[in-house]
Amino acid sequence: MDYATPLSRYGPCLYDDRRLKKVHPPLFKFCAKLVWAISYAFLLTGSGGRRHLPQTMLLDAAILLAVLLSGAAFLSPKLAGSLYWRATVTPLASIIGSGFLVIGPILDASYGKYAPLAMICLCVAAYLFGAAIRFNIQCEADSSDRRGVLVSLDNIASWALSFAYIISVAYYLNLFGAFGVRLTEGGSPNGARLLTSIIFLLILIVGWVRGFSALERLEEISVSVKLAIIAGLLLGLIIYFTQKATSGDLVYNEPEIEGLGAISLALGLLITVQGFETSRYLGEKYSAPMRIRSKRLAQWISSGVYLAYIFLITYVFPRGDIAFSETAIIDMMIIVAPILPTLLVAAALSAQFSAAVADTAGAGGLFSELTKHALMPRHAYLIVVIFGLIITWSANVFEIINYASKAFALYYGI
Repeated sequence: MDYATPLSRYGPCLYDDRRLKKVHPPLFKFCAKLVWAISYAFLLTGSGGRRHLPQTMLLDAAILLAVLLSGAAFLSPKLAGSLYWRATVTPLASIIGSGFLVIGPILDASYGKYAPLAMICLCVAAYLFGAAIRFNIQCEADSSDRRGVLVSLDNIASWALSFAYIISVAYYLNLFGAFGVRLTEGGSPNGARLLTSIIFLLILIVGWVRGFSALERLEEISVSVKLAIIAGLLLGLIIYFTQKATSGDLVYNEPEIEGLGAISLALGLLITVQGFETSRYLGEKYSAPMRIRSKRLAQWISSGVYLAYIFLITYVFPRGDIAFSETAIIDMMIIVAPILPTLLVAAALSAQFSAAVADTAGAGGLFSELTKHALMPRHAYLIVVIFGLIITWSANVFEIINYASKAFALYYGI
């Protein structure tokens, strides 16, 4: 394959709208116009105050159509069959994982009106770390550039990352359990842990029996669902933000922390935008140039999504209206549109699952590389699941986040 070929060849639906329309031209054109017509009608009838039933129905319809249209695009055969897109999905799944769900309420509650600035700093830091990983991929591909000290540091960092992956998978799936029990009345911490354990075993069975390709396919589907729901979420937030802005009801919350406390929190939140390092350990599936370019694309997509999302929620929710928790985003979105909480639970489950699968796959490749293939990837999946279950039943979600942040900080430091 010629890796000098323009990127549009590997992701036609991302770069060439004419290719996308070939999937079903009339349907895409009609749905796109309908989404914006409904959204525009909602804004025309909105008063910035109490909503009437027709307005709420219009907003829900616009969001649902945006989700369906986006889902059809992401699941289209041309995009799903693109090697470039498949290489992008693994790091993208890990980056837009649990972070997307918890970082909004955390930044809003802690940094107030400066939350978008904090998000910019996180994205810039993540991109710089990503640049280091891209350099590492290129050096690993070019054996002449590898030196004794660099090889030793790389091995030490890789071992640190292998344990960080174990913790991060537990982190993702425990958030999966926390959001999953929101679908039932009276969900308990033990109920969340039980759901987490079931998903751990599901990933192990699929990875053990079918291998990386099956995990990758699960990842593609869950990422497509997640991105489609995010598109609907952003549309709902754009409409809600526009209403607040035109009626003069935007809020500018003061930050709750400053100085070293603000810096310390930002460093701890780096885990919410990590995941770009997974490309480093997919060498058996994709070439170095493909991994470098697809990882860069994943970081650009995720940065755009994060920045838009944080900007749109920062100035519309007065402080104190929402109780802070790991699922606070659901309570925030109830105010925006009635349909969004249900969609967000689906997005939460999809986000955690896809991120957990991505890091499980990365851990499999990493352990195999570190042991010079003495340990097969499926055996690594078993290690991840065993330790993940131990962590699940011995710590809560916020303790796991703390452990994961420290583990990844050690890896990035090395």
